[in-house]
Amino acid sequence: PTESGFTMDVLALYDWAKARSGNSSILLWGHSLGTGIATNAARKLQEERGVQVDAVVLEAPYTNIREAAAHIPITTIYRQFPGFGYLILDSLALGNMFFRSDENVKVLACPLLILHAEDDDVVPPHLGRKLFETARSAYKDKSKVKFITFPKKLGLGHDYISFNPELPVLVK
Repeated sequence: PTESGFTMDVLALYDWAKARSGNSSILLWGHSLGTGIATNAARKLQEERGVQVDAVVLEAPYTNIREAAAHIPITTIYRQFPGFGYLILDSLALGNMFFRSDENVKVLACPLLILHAEDDDVVPPHLGRKLFETARSAYKDKSKVKFITFPKKLGLGHDYISFNPELPVLVK
């Protein structure tokens, strides 16, 4: 799998859904790694086709894959070793894996909703907050960018925001 391959897959899925949706809204929803794919697809649709998706929802997002890899807890022990940047972080770039959501959100104009649980132990919540701040700074219409955090006491972590019974109302 490649970043461009993932993005092409989402664009094909978007085309398929759009052809069958009538006047229904279509939004791109990405979770974790999928948040980079969702912003890539939304940006490509906007810049290359002149199409704006109805909304983008990012669940447990990061700014870009390099920063995510540098901050995910599993890499804590490895960060202290010489060569961590070269062997781990630079290898992502050598594989054309960038997932630059921070750059993508700067050019989007569609509604953007960012969801992050405070107890996410995979993608640190500060990366979601940083992405929100980047988007909010870039968007002309600041009301189109929202950030919702879920308190630790809910125990939603990295994978269970979608289990929150209030989510449909929050998204709507």
